[in-house]
Amino acid sequence: QVQLVESGGGLVQPGGTLRLSCAASGIAFRIYVMGWYRQAPGKQRELVATITTGGNTNYADSVKGRFTISRDNAKGTVYVQMNSLKPEDTAVYFCNAQRPVGINHWGKGTLVTVSA
Repeated sequence: QVQLVESGGGLVQPGGTLRLSCAASGIAFRIYVMGWYRQAPGKQRELVATITTGGNTNYADSVKGRFTISRDNAKGTVYVQMNSLKPEDTAVYFCNAQRPVGINHWGKGTLVTVSA
């Protein structure tokens, strides 16, 4: 059974930092492209960042320079370090694991609220 379990969300003030983690089980983690997506109230889910099996990263323009995605294949975990958080970063953040053959797995999400 595939499980992606996100953690690390919460309430933070503007300018603050959070680190989200996603622990994967039931998949061969190292062969998956891992990613973080987010969905704000009333909006569509959008890409935050992805990291390939080789460690190449891709970021949404809105988070470039502030967020850093990383992965630990030994632990089967993907992270996103979020710095200089803004109110517009408020959303439910979802972990994603995918392969080019059309396999796509999602976590249940963790809420990040950026507010004074």
